[in-house]
Amino acid sequence: MPARGFNISLRGFWYLVLVFLYAPLAVVVLFSFNDANTAANFTHATLKWYTRLFADNAVISAFKKSLLLAIVSSCIATLLGTMLGYGMYIYRSRRLGWLIWLIYLPIIMPDIVYGISEMTFFTTIYRQLGVLEPGLGTMIIAHISFQVPFVALLIYSRMVGLDARLFDACHDLYANSLQRVWFFLLPLLQPAIISAFFLAFTLSIDDFVISFFTAGPQSTTLPIYIWSAIKKGITPEVNAIAAVMIGAVFAAAAICLAFQYVRASVARKD
Repeated sequence: MPARGFNISLRGFWYLVLVFLYAPLAVVVLFSFNDANTAANFTHATLKWYTRLFADNAVISAFKKSLLLAIVSSCIATLLGTMLGYGMYIYRSRRLGWLIWLIYLPIIMPDIVYGISEMTFFTTIYRQLGVLEPGLGTMIIAHISFQVPFVALLIYSRMVGLDARLFDACHDLYANSLQRVWFFLLPLLQPAIISAFFLAFTLSIDDFVISFFTAGPQSTTLPIYIWSAIKKGITPEVNAIAAVMIGAVFAAAAICLAFQYVRASVARKD
């Protein structure tokens, strides 16, 4: 096949993949503007469902809890994951290097199994010690526990790509541990750290299974609210909530990409 024909076929396949990925999201957003109180037929566009959505105190409360949960857990997970990723890099060639592979277990484990195990753990601790009552606090801990592996692997992959002689150069220049972290590691790891934060934020903001099993009666997040509302059927209001969540995730991804673009532009100018 000529190169031109191959490129056209590859481009067509790429467009088909994009349609396959984003067509369901586009349908959800489209029907969130449906005037009819049904998902069967689209009559004409309206914003009344978004007006009701932002006037509903239950939805606003769930959104605030989701945002608080995502921000707090992502910040802590980014800090812990960065330190863990650095430790994975330092001990990668020693006897404990095989323990690095344990970091993959929370990633490949089914969410429902992980959620049930977290629920059992928190319930047992609460009954025995009277602490860690199911609620927003246990949800934050549970989210951190499954966000940290993703952050650690991103940081580790960035560390592996660094030239090992850079560490020797820091030592030759008599930089102490704090100076190596502040003037060498953090600037080099900054793109990976920011990307890891937004990845953790995205994983948290739309998580349902783990949040459902670790939540308390007063800690309803937006995904849990959607699950409760969808029992009555898929309505334009539910689609509007989903559209808001889609917009939040796209905004987080856009901010991350914009930061990387600006950083790359600055690097090219230098």
